[in-house]
Formats: sequence, C-alpha cells, structure tokens
Amino acid sequence: MQNQVSDNNSAQQSDNSWFAELARTVVLSIVLALGIRTFVAEARWIPSGSMEPTLNGTPDQWKADKIIVDKLKYRFSRPLRGDIVVFSPTQTLQNEQYKDAFIKRIVALPGEKVQLKDGQVYINNEPLKELSYLSSERRTEIDVCTSATQQAYLAQPQTIPPDSYLVLGDNRNSSYDSRCWGVVPRENIIGRAVLRFWPLNNIGGLN
Repeated sequence: MQNQVSDNNSAQQSDNSWFAELARTVVLSIVLALGIRTFVAEARWIPSGSMEPTLNGTPDQWKADKIIVDKLKYRFSRPLRGDIVVFSPTQTLQNEQYKDAFIKRIVALPGEKVQLKDGQVYINNEPLKELSYLSSERRTEIDVCTSATQQAYLAQPQTIPPDSYLVLGDNRNSSYDSRCWGVVPRENIIGRAVLRFWPLNNIGGLN
C-alpha cells in the first residue's frame, strides 16, 4: 500500500512539473513576443491609399497590404531619403485629433531646403529624382491640403529643422502629408517598413 501511495505522489509531482514547465514556456513566449514587438519589429496593415501604387491600402484590413516594420534600424543609423517610415502623429496632427500611426516616404533630410515648383519637389534647388516610385505624370502640389487647419507647410520654401524629416505619400494626389502639416521629428518615427508579407502573391521587400 505504501508503494502505491508513493507512486501516486510521484505521478502527481510529474504532472505538476509538466504544468509548471508549460506555464513557464507560455509566459516566456509572451514576454519574447512583446519584447520583439516593442523593440525589434512589428506587423502593421495599410489603412489608406496614400502610398499607392507602392502599397495598397483600404480600411478593410483583410484586403489591405500587410507589412513588417523594422524598429531596430534607426537605433544605430539615421533615416535616409527614400525610406518608407511609420511614425506616430506629430503635435500638429494630434491637435487635429489624429491618433493612429502614419506611413509615408522620407523626401527631405535635416538641414535641406525643400520647395515645390511646377508640380515637382526640389531639394537644395535641384529637382528630386522620384521616378523609381512615382510616375512621370504624378505632380506634387499643395492643393491636397484643403483639410489642413493652417497654411500649407510647403506653400513656400522651407529648411528642414535638425532631427526632423519631410515625408510625402507616393499617391501625391491623395495623401495628407508634410506638404500640409510640416515635418516629422525623429523621435516620432517608429520604424522603417521593410517587407510586405500580404497578399501572398506580392510578398517582397519595399523600396
């Protein structure tokens, strides 16, 4: 009888040990997942068409492109012109009641003079080459800024402040961007969009 009790105790201890190990594994997995999302990378979906044709966006997340955002890169290097970045709303956008993150392309860097002339972006008085992501017919104007609560930022030439970036959507005819409300401080940048993983027939890196 004593042997039977001992065997039952051993089995119970084994079950308890198994459940404890499972609990530790689950907790560790959650912690790692949260840590990766917080510090390394995260998945997001594109809610609007402001980056078309590069990224397809729609309010229906099941039909929208889904991307991976690298949150680690800018801890070791500066954002570059042409990077597609996700950022939290600037103070101006917060004042306009925007709360969700934006996604745009960096067009001008700190210290650069930027202006719009004849529907084209000029950086330090030189036309910016954007044919890799814009069609030659796509013009960059400030007439998209009708919803802005202040004068369009690029209504006149501007010099980009230190640690700030001018960002524009690839869909210049339908993008509420820096033309209207100003620059993005570096501290607002969440990360760089590096990979589209949905839809499955269009998986690949982003340029």
